[in-house]
Amino acid sequence: MVVVPPGRATRLARLVTELTAPAVLVSVLTLVVGWRAAGGAHGLAWGLLATLFASGIPFAYILGGVRRGRLTDHHVGVREQRRVPLLFGLASAAAGLALLAALGAPRPVLALVAAGVVGLVVAVAVSHWWKMSIHTAVAAGAVVVLVLTLGPRLLVVAPLPVLAGWSRVRLRDHTVPQVVVGGVVGAAVAGLVFAALR
Repeated sequence: MVVVPPGRATRLARLVTELTAPAVLVSVLTLVVGWRAAGGAHGLAWGLLATLFASGIPFAYILGGVRRGRLTDHHVGVREQRRVPLLFGLASAAAGLALLAALGAPRPVLALVAAGVVGLVVAVAVSHWWKMSIHTAVAAGAVVVLVLTLGPRLLVVAPLPVLAGWSRVRLRDHTVPQVVVGGVVGAAVAGLVFAALR
């Protein structure tokens, strides 16, 4: 068994946390689903439009909050600070969903953004009382969406929520129950909403 020195493990956890951040995973996921749904540049254009509303605008809002001192960090680590950014993200994703539907976006793209809207509703509700891990929720949901979109070979990314959860616990941003519940909720929302609407 390889033992990673504590300092190196913490640096690795920070890197994993950044790479599995919801804004990163949602951006990659919307591009993949758009490309798969419509193909080529046309599909990537749908993915980019979905990305703008699902992660770009909400993340810009969070960065603005950090710069103004209203938020402690871009992962919104303080539970009490999460409500407004989550509600803003929910409004942005809902507006994006309405626009995408009006423009005739492919069903899988609409299904993905709809799953994001439902996931944000759950996150807003839970975050009022408890700090569920949104990192692991999005990572688990991403695995489900990738497998449904590209087939069982994408089960190779199944360790993604485990890695995200490990990094959040290692950095003491979440407890083990918080990352486990996040993973279960994310997988369930993706499995129910995306699978039903795609």
